[in-house]
Amino acid sequence: MLNQRNPQLNKHGELVHLLSMEGLPRDIVTHILDTAASFVSVNDREVKKVPLLRGKSVFNLFFENSTRTRTTFEIAAKRLSADVFNLDIARSSASKGESLLDTIANLSAMAADVFVVRHSESGAPYLIAQHVAPHVHVVNAGDGRHAHPTQGLLDMLTIRHFKKDFANLTVAIVGDVLHSRVARSDIHGLTTLGCAEVRVVGPRTLVPADMAAMGVRVCHTLAEGLKDADVVITLRLQNERMSGALLPSSQEYFKSFGLTPDTLRLAKPDAIVMHPGPINRGVEIHSAVVDGPQSVILQQVSFGVAVRMAVMSIVAGNEA
Repeated sequence: MLNQRNPQLNKHGELVHLLSMEGLPRDIVTHILDTAASFVSVNDREVKKVPLLRGKSVFNLFFENSTRTRTTFEIAAKRLSADVFNLDIARSSASKGESLLDTIANLSAMAADVFVVRHSESGAPYLIAQHVAPHVHVVNAGDGRHAHPTQGLLDMLTIRHFKKDFANLTVAIVGDVLHSRVARSDIHGLTTLGCAEVRVVGPRTLVPADMAAMGVRVCHTLAEGLKDADVVITLRLQNERMSGALLPSSQEYFKSFGLTPDTLRLAKPDAIVMHPGPINRGVEIHSAVVDGPQSVILQQVSFGVAVRMAVMSIVAGNEA
């Protein structure tokens, strides 16, 4: 039976679905990060497999395009020894008008154990989680503007790896916060783990009104937002989600909010630079920063496999 207050948890408070960082208890977040840290070394083994999901079937349902997330989920499931099935949405019955829940019901009849879902509609993974059998688990791989919890978790693992203690950190999230599900997941993760200060930095048109209510500091200049920051998370301009003219141009945006070697000097000398990808070089971040010594962007991708291994192994071990 699912927890009435948090549909991600069962009545024992165990994680059975990962739908959002919001509302996840700190001990569960820490358990996921600790488990992921133990999986990082699997990448260095000659045989990169553990048997935790042997005999289980993982279905990747990506209703939106993805490279890093879909690939790392597939790698993670295979390293857990699961059978992995990637549904080609463009050629599936969904393209013929089949409803989301009918698609899920049919795949469940094929003995699915885990659904990894990316969808353009906020809340789609929640809807699926409400209609699957108790032994089936749902992992949100990004829904609309709402949440991207595994990206949030891999960002937390990256920060913890390089900076150790959240209690003394200032983290600046720069860019298109309005359309970013990553930003929301990062904010929930950082506040849950006790980060000293979280800042969102961007033009007024790209910072949502509810940020202050989420306990973050809102800054509209890089000078204010990056000053003495320990971590800088740069976000992509999500033009595909924008309606109307929210910015004069990408060139004007880069002049005011682009992360360059010069603007990065506003942060602490040992600050790390992160980006969830895909990167638009010369729009939100300069190539010299992407490829520079403070960038940990590729480490984020590596940690993504370990985090997704951790999430799937944990939820598959519990029952609703």
